[in-house]
Amino acid sequence: MDLLSVNLGRPTPSPHTDQVDGVTGIDKRPVAGPVRVAAPGPKGTAGSGLAGDAVCELRHHGGDDQAVYAYAREDLDEWAKELGRTLPNGCFGENLTTNGLNVSGALIGERWRIGPEVVLEVTSGRIPCRTFQGHLGERGWVKRFTRMGATGAYLRVIEPGEIRAGDPIEIVHLPEHGVTAAMEFRATTTERELLPRLLAAGAALHPEALAQARKYVAAQSG
Repeated sequence: MDLLSVNLGRPTPSPHTDQVDGVTGIDKRPVAGPVRVAAPGPKGTAGSGLAGDAVCELRHHGGDDQAVYAYAREDLDEWAKELGRTLPNGCFGENLTTNGLNVSGALIGERWRIGPEVVLEVTSGRIPCRTFQGHLGERGWVKRFTRMGATGAYLRVIEPGEIRAGDPIEIVHLPEHGVTAAMEFRATTTERELLPRLLAAGAALHPEALAQARKYVAAQSG
């Protein structure tokens, strides 16, 4: 398992964002050399965990629990076949394009060591938005991405440091529950009956998903 590329985005004007300034950082491109990774701070005030990477819509993106977004090259290749087009690393807005790692099937709380320094922890899957759809230029993309369920994974930074393309990836912690990033995505979007199962992931789960699961369980109990 290794890191194929580290991808950073610059603020770019787009008609497909609700961000006040009308810019988005979703168009991420591979960069050469090391990139510093660290916890950025609370959601709503902080952006990406990668130095030099733009997160423009702070209401829904960025912050400590969505500091890094990873997507598997294998899933990009499957989409490339379906769409009949080339999909370069970073085109899904991912910071990390991985090789040999089941990113969407990663467990919530699973930890990866990337290179000699950085440790990241899986928190949730990625919910598609109209900015993502507009960026790719594919009609009905939100529904298609949701139906496929290969969501990739958001991660928080446990140990900061530098990463670069070619770094090995090692899974250094596997939780005992069976809650994956893909399951969390389905539970919070199309299969709400799965929400109670998310509670097994505990505090490792993205706080918003954890709150949603607790609210659902409380309503069912009441």
